[in-house]
Amino acid sequence: MRATADAARRAALVRLVALDVDGTLTDGRLFIGPSSEAMKAFSVRDGFGLTLLREAGVKLVIITARQSAIVETRAAELRFDEVRQGVKDKAAALREICTRFGLGVQQAAYVGDDWPDLRAMALAGLAASVADAPEAVRERAHWVSSAPAGRGAVREFAEFVLQSQQRLEAALARYAGRTT
Repeated sequence: MRATADAARRAALVRLVALDVDGTLTDGRLFIGPSSEAMKAFSVRDGFGLTLLREAGVKLVIITARQSAIVETRAAELRFDEVRQGVKDKAAALREICTRFGLGVQQAAYVGDDWPDLRAMALAGLAASVADAPEAVRERAHWVSSAPAGRGAVREFAEFVLQSQQRLEAALARYAGRTT
């Protein structure tokens, strides 16, 4: 994991996490069957990290350029607060969503993996990326995972946010049966 000197301070302010899908929540590969059906693989560990954020009161949002019923299904399973698909301007979508939830963009994190995510990352208070993103994306992020996309990067990010907000130990205690 790589983080800028102010990444933890930025993460402490996060009340909304917006994520790209392909190459962020998935490894970026698309499996297309003979009847043109697409399949994507999602990490259960990433999903649990998102559940921990939601349990901590953080809003969860998907902002993606592609359109997919698979994304709707996964977002419903994880109880995302909003899903925007087919988005051309991710920064504008992030700004609109923050306004809708009564949050400033400095209270938002955006997790992306490629050039189409850069404007949204630049707008968000906390810009995050995955270990296997192009260098131009990683160098513009406040936080970069050590795990690759679709293989625990989002879980790692969730734990970083919760740690920065001093909520990680309480979350662990709920699952370990301890009180803090």
